[in-house]
Amino acid sequence: MTIWNLGSINADFVYSVPHIPAPGETLASTDRQVFLGGKGTNMSVAAARAGTHVRHIGAVGADGRWAIDRLLEYGVDTRSIAEVAHETAQAIIAVDSSGENSIILFQGANVQVPLDALQSALAEAAVGDWFVCQNETNLQAEGVRMARELGLKVAYAAAPFDAGAVEALIENLDFLILNEIEMGQLRASLGKEPKDLGIDTVIVTKGGDGADLYSSSNDWEPTSFEAIPVSPIDTTGAGDTFTGYVLAGLDRGLPLDQSIHLATKAGALMVTRQGTADVIPDLAEVRDFKP
Repeated sequence: MTIWNLGSINADFVYSVPHIPAPGETLASTDRQVFLGGKGTNMSVAAARAGTHVRHIGAVGADGRWAIDRLLEYGVDTRSIAEVAHETAQAIIAVDSSGENSIILFQGANVQVPLDALQSALAEAAVGDWFVCQNETNLQAEGVRMARELGLKVAYAAAPFDAGAVEALIENLDFLILNEIEMGQLRASLGKEPKDLGIDTVIVTKGGDGADLYSSSNDWEPTSFEAIPVSPIDTTGAGDTFTGYVLAGLDRGLPLDQSIHLATKAGALMVTRQGTADVIPDLAEVRDFKP
């Protein structure tokens, strides 16, 4: 089967800093690196490296052709990435000595994805494929509705959190993943718990504390999955890696709990590396990983 990912594509500028800058503070970095990134890109690369076919739907500017080449190198199908008359998106990422980060995002081409690129991509989708989106592009609501009408399973990573975006998509979702801060924001904005959302599967990630699974098949009682203890270097992209691996496992026919266990290992391995899409581990590395 195929995962169709309406997702962001960024150039990630990663600065190593002794601590996350405070308001008004000027801080010298000790290192600077440039990576391929964006939540959508990270998820596409993770799912491809987890052994499934991923078709990325997105946009770059003329300055982003290198990103398409890099995605193709990592096993992602790039035929549905449009080149538009806007700069490729950029993220400025500060990473401190404990692996925590702060991010400034310039959206650029990510919010200029042409509707015809989405339509022509999903015209090739098959019943039973997965469609996934995040909150870093335009056309999420259109994509979710089209995917539902075509018989695809619909997943949504509600990040960066936007209450309006969640409300626009929620009735057409099969799978929702968000972190515990975002879950708190969802409770505050909608006044609902996971069991009240009308979605079959909800995963709440908790960083170093693991993840909680809420599902209709388990009467909405949370099932907790422990995190794997590691010494983090950089937490950027770990949640996206987790999401990509979970969806890839489901697309490959693995049970949900097995997919989550595999994704937990992938996320743990990811935080021991500095970078984003370029350093996401492949399936062989994840299986061999012994913390």
